[in-house]
Amino acid sequence: VQLQASGGGLVQAGGSLRLSCTVSGRAFSSYAMGWFRQAPGKEREFVATISRRGGTTYYADSVKGRFTISRDNAKNTVYLQMNSLKPEDTAVYYCASPSSITYTIATIAEQYYYWGQGTLVTVSS
Repeated sequence: VQLQASGGGLVQAGGSLRLSCTVSGRAFSSYAMGWFRQAPGKEREFVATISRRGGTTYYADSVKGRFTISRDNAKNTVYLQMNSLKPEDTAVYYCASPSSITYTIATIAEQYYYWGQGTLVTVSS
């Protein structure tokens, strides 16, 4: 199973980026998906999760109203649209696929088994 994340980069505060994560080697549409991030010197934290068909989403309070998670099961890809970016959003962003198909959504890192390599998002002030 491979998760390939892309779309990170340098953006000014208030700007937007869209991250993508393509999954191979797994029945993508059978699993929820999630995004996490890790800022320098900090613990990895949950950002957003989406159910198998995209009908249910859940966000960390810190990104609610600014970030949108979505998925295209035909392309085996999950997205994270990030708007109104702030310097505190600077982090390496990871997509993840959970260990069980029974999770409708998953907000805890321990629920995830496969992780992408991470893509760096830097927001300048």
